[in-house]
Amino acid sequence: MANVVEIPDSDDEIEVQNSATMESDDRRLETRSFWKAGAFEIGPTKWDPSQGDLEHARVHPKFLHSNATSHKWAFGAIAELLDNAVDEINNGATFVKVDRIYSKRDNSPALLFLDDGGGMDPEGIRKCMSLGYSTKKTNSTIGQYGNGFKTSTMRLGADVIVFSCASRNGRETRSVGLLSYTFLRKTGQDDVIVPMIDFDASKHWAEPIVYTSLDDWSTNLKTILEWSPFASKDDLMQQFEDIGSHGTKIIIYNLWLDDEGIYELNCDEDDEDIKLRDEASRLSKVSKKAAETQAHISYRILHSLRAYASILYLRKFKNFKIFLRGKLVEQYNIADDLKYQEVVTYRPHVSTTKEAAVETTLGFMKEAPALGITGFNVYHKNRLIRPFWKVTSDGHSKGYGIVGVLEANFIEPAHDKQDFERSSLFSRLEMKLKQMQMEYWRHHCHLIGHKPDPSLVRKMQKVSTTPLHDSQGERVNKTTAGIVANPRLDYSVSQIGSLGTPILQAPPGYETGFDQDVSYGDDGSRDIDQICDENIQLFMRCEEYMQKENELKNTVEDLEKQVAETKRKCAELSSRLELLRSQKAMR
Repeated sequence: MANVVEIPDSDDEIEVQNSATMESDDRRLETRSFWKAGAFEIGPTKWDPSQGDLEHARVHPKFLHSNATSHKWAFGAIAELLDNAVDEINNGATFVKVDRIYSKRDNSPALLFLDDGGGMDPEGIRKCMSLGYSTKKTNSTIGQYGNGFKTSTMRLGADVIVFSCASRNGRETRSVGLLSYTFLRKTGQDDVIVPMIDFDASKHWAEPIVYTSLDDWSTNLKTILEWSPFASKDDLMQQFEDIGSHGTKIIIYNLWLDDEGIYELNCDEDDEDIKLRDEASRLSKVSKKAAETQAHISYRILHSLRAYASILYLRKFKNFKIFLRGKLVEQYNIADDLKYQEVVTYRPHVSTTKEAAVETTLGFMKEAPALGITGFNVYHKNRLIRPFWKVTSDGHSKGYGIVGVLEANFIEPAHDKQDFERSSLFSRLEMKLKQMQMEYWRHHCHLIGHKPDPSLVRKMQKVSTTPLHDSQGERVNKTTAGIVANPRLDYSVSQIGSLGTPILQAPPGYETGFDQDVSYGDDGSRDIDQICDENIQLFMRCEEYMQKENELKNTVEDLEKQVAETKRKCAELSSRLELLRSQKAMR
């Protein structure tokens, strides 16, 4: 049990002597650029274990930086912190707020994350600050590696301070933890030291909780006040006021700069958004036509946090909201805007007793074919991992404008949750998505102005040639009616060949540039689209053979079990016969 000890509140005892020290150059890192912050020499260790102490693996502060480099993209780091808040829905969380605030010490910008989840008690915040520890073991939670908090916060800024309120077993606690790369570097530490203090608020006032000694508690408090944006204990305690009885507040400060000395995150361009400065400046230099294309959500997610957060989660929340800079983030499901939707079910071969089924929604974007947005949005446990993933090459003419949405829980995401681990399951999924895209194109490309696939036309001609009548009473071929006389199309039949093959014309002024049906080049070489189609067909045949092989293996296993059971019964009957013979001989 921890002892509860009264701590003097006198600012003379706990306030930092020089509140301006954070502003002086000697209190900052040598470089404020994230990608250069780890470039320093490691000095000799100062640790000298006393007799009887157990030796243990140490974590050098440089590891905090190298560990955070797993996040190449700043928005990926922010998504990790949003995931932590979303996981708190199971503990009653109803919102998470993300905002830009300013440090009270030096007026520098900082990032704020605030949620009203269950919060962390003293034990919980220590596990949060530890490396590689996670209590998230259920299938409903997004986090699982116990490393997201450290990598994400250190990727966004050099320092982070955490405030958390929790109520466990009738006891209300308030905890503060500081993870400061600046403190560790500037004081020459060769091990990661995380000062933390806790308070018992069960009696409606905060009583410090002391685990070891009063001196240790005071030292932790002094370190937090010296290296955080808060110069006094009163300033520190005020941070709990907007949390309430439960929840967590994260403040990331000393935000990283780019190579030009400008903050990596741009909060000045839009009062309701946070943008990536480099990407925004690049987009300002493109042509007007390219700018229209890049106004699409598939491009805006690259530089707008609001756009990225809007599609970050597949299913819309019922009782949970994300606020970005004071304004609600409207969730957007890409599948809602797809034209001519079709749902395809894929059953991957996974080594589980319960067979997985993945439903993929395919369709053309509402802007198709004016905008060539193509790709699959792949989610894992409701969280977006790969947005607009192109499974075909850019030069591939088929599949133009097709977008898909699916949730693939049977493959594991990488640690930064921006990609999937490369595995045989992942490779088979990629090939299956290619096949889905090509099949959808064959059956639907004429709906947005492309010529129908010739092989599909021939196939439909063979099915039936029953004469029908169009709206003007003219006799038309059934195949022609099925492909051409679609009420959603503006196509006309200019000629029907002797074999009944429809020759279609697009509406006037409608050019896509993808209406060429070339199987062979001038030199007799095969078209790349035809090769890709054949590869996909071969892949599907392999899938069928694999499925048959698995079925045969199961059949063999069942037969082997039956043989073993038959042998057991024969042995049992044989022993009974021997027993009867011996009894008869004795008589």
